[in-house]
Amino acid sequence: MKRLSVLSLSAMLVVGLASLPGSTVAQQKSLKEQIVGTWTLVSCDSTTADGAKAPYCVNPKGSFIIDANGQYAGMIIAGGRASATAPGAVGNFGTWSVNEADKTFTEHLVASLNPAVDGMDLKLSVSLAGDEVRFVGSAIGGVRVDLTYRRAK
Repeated sequence: MKRLSVLSLSAMLVVGLASLPGSTVAQQKSLKEQIVGTWTLVSCDSTTADGAKAPYCVNPKGSFIIDANGQYAGMIIAGGRASATAPGAVGNFGTWSVNEADKTFTEHLVASLNPAVDGMDLKLSVSLAGDEVRFVGSAIGGVRVDLTYRRAK
């Protein structure tokens, strides 16, 4: 009789813990599921091949939209540009994928403000901390990318 009671209590405890919101027993969402959404630029610390700050990182504003079907669109625009055609804007759209094992995010650029990079792939490390996502790595033309976004509310 005591053995049955102990087993019953143990089973109830396990079920109870698993049903608690935020419980570590509950299953964690995949990286892919967690990065889906609309993001607003928090910091832009990208540098060019010669170590200078990337033109689009000067007083920047930007957003990055990642949908669950594998499509994305992103834009970063520097503040204080003289005209719409002045350097200081980067933007592209295309498809994306995540490698859960090595925590990388790959963009396949379908089209970009810089047509020379259309069709290329950009692979960056990705990390999440609360409502912030960070992308870091080397990009086309020797640019070192370091971008942090906050989930739009």
